[in-house]
Amino acid sequence: MRVAMFEFGRDLKRLFGVDAEGGFKGAWREGLTGGDTSLLELLDVRLLANEARSADVVAGRIGAKDRGARLLEAAVVWRELARRTGDAAALRKGAAQAEAAAKLFETERRQDALAAARCEQAVLAVLGADLFGDEGLVAAASATLARTPAHQRTAQCGALAAGLDGRVALSENNLERAMAAIRAFEAPLRALAAVKRAKGGPARLLLADQRAARIELILACAECLKDRLLAEQAAAEAKTAAAALDPDFEPLAWARLQGLRGAALVQLGELDGEISRIADGVEALTEAVEAVPADHSPMDWARAQAGLGAALQAMGEASTSERAFEQAVMAYDRATQTLKAQPALALRAMVANNRALCLARCAELTADLAVLDAAELAFKAELAAAPGARDPASWAVAQMNLARLYEARVEITGRDDGRLARAGAALACAFDVFSELGLRSLTDLAAQGLQRLKQAQAV
Repeated sequence: MRVAMFEFGRDLKRLFGVDAEGGFKGAWREGLTGGDTSLLELLDVRLLANEARSADVVAGRIGAKDRGARLLEAAVVWRELARRTGDAAALRKGAAQAEAAAKLFETERRQDALAAARCEQAVLAVLGADLFGDEGLVAAASATLARTPAHQRTAQCGALAAGLDGRVALSENNLERAMAAIRAFEAPLRALAAVKRAKGGPARLLLADQRAARIELILACAECLKDRLLAEQAAAEAKTAAAALDPDFEPLAWARLQGLRGAALVQLGELDGEISRIADGVEALTEAVEAVPADHSPMDWARAQAGLGAALQAMGEASTSERAFEQAVMAYDRATQTLKAQPALALRAMVANNRALCLARCAELTADLAVLDAAELAFKAELAAAPGARDPASWAVAQMNLARLYEARVEITGRDDGRLARAGAALACAFDVFSELGLRSLTDLAAQGLQRLKQAQAV
């Protein structure tokens, strides 16, 4: 196995232009990638974990040349591992390495390197917000970026700042500010494109990542404004960005952009009432799923399955097809199997919520309450297996989705046998837990459920 890994690493280095000495300029010379982060996408999570440990060894070696740079390189690998696995420990490790690098650069008064380290700290904070729904980390990322003077900011800093501003604007329902943030991406993206042409490698993936962030913001604005021109723009930009990548060598970045293109097509289909557009979106999302094996990047695979489930759910709503909802449930189930390993993930709550909605719609279309009975039993079993004191976030997610099934039964039968009261109690408990844990996005979901119940009881 060790020989095979070495041969694989040597082949990667030859393909991507590593020098005959076996390393990249300014990078560590151990591990499979030789320090070239553009090769990380080709490693599965087991090899990626080995790469992160190798980077740590190099950064911690006595007499390491430019230790700050080595620490920053290690932070990047740990961040990628956290992004792909949802592992909080890997995220903390990356944050610690980035902070150590920043302190060294500050002591050495290396302002450009310090700006890069702070940028990495901000990226790690945003990843934490995405994974665990802690929007306080968005504020932390903004504060970190603000510490770098404007004249020292890189193109990546500019793109990150635009993305953070757009995110805050959406949370405040300030769509005018969100649209301004979309425009603020343009100059940094042009600068990143110029760097890509000059350097290639990691710059290609950095550009793809920031293009994806802009497309996500465009899609969010399109959904809020019900604006088909914005949805068309998102679909076109995603198609162009994906075409600039090679799915054989950049599978994860390509799959993300292809998934965004699929989501844009689904949104267009919903806005226009065209099932064929939604079907095109399902096809694009299926291609994104197929590009990412589950063991290569569990979180990317789960995100793709969740996106496919949402597209099939939209197909079900447009066509009132029970089969589409059943396929959506299957996609959500596949995502859930992967997400169970990290129960506090925000994506898991979204998947569970949408799965419950699909089951409710299946029951409505078939008038089969047995579907709801099975789902209720499953959530109750989950609550019994995961007591609130041991895993409060997962417990609260199960409470929230059990409440949704209670609502669905009342909607189908037209009779309230006390289930709305039970739904209200479950949602109130979930709201309290999410609030205490600082999980803003999940708190909002619970609040929306309570508001929905209040309206139902008023009828």
